[in-house]
Amino acid sequence: QVQLVESGGGSVQAGGSLRLSCVTSGFKLEYYAIGWFRQGPGRGREAVSCVTNDGKTYYSNAAKGRFSVSRDNVKSAIYLEMNMLAPEDTGVYYCTKSFLGCMDAGAHWYEPDDWGQGTQVTVSS
Repeated sequence: QVQLVESGGGSVQAGGSLRLSCVTSGFKLEYYAIGWFRQGPGRGREAVSCVTNDGKTYYSNAAKGRFSVSRDNVKSAIYLEMNMLAPEDTGVYYCTKSFLGCMDAGAHWYEPDDWGQGTQVTVSS
């Protein structure tokens, strides 16, 4: 049974930092791209960041320069370091996996195969 379990969300003030973690099980992580999506209040889900099975990283324009994604295949985990947080970063952050990768040749994010239950991030001004 595939499981992706996020942790590390919370409430911070603007300019602060958070580190999200996602522990996975039920599949061989080294074969998959794994990443993060988020959904803010009144908004649809959007891609935040992704790392391929060979370590290539991708970021949304909103995340570039502020967020850093990493993976640890030995621990079956993925992490998202978020710095300089702003109120618009508020939302539920989901850990995701994709067999196809992070982005296609047209720079469109692949739809994930599976999603975690999400962890809430709230940034106050």
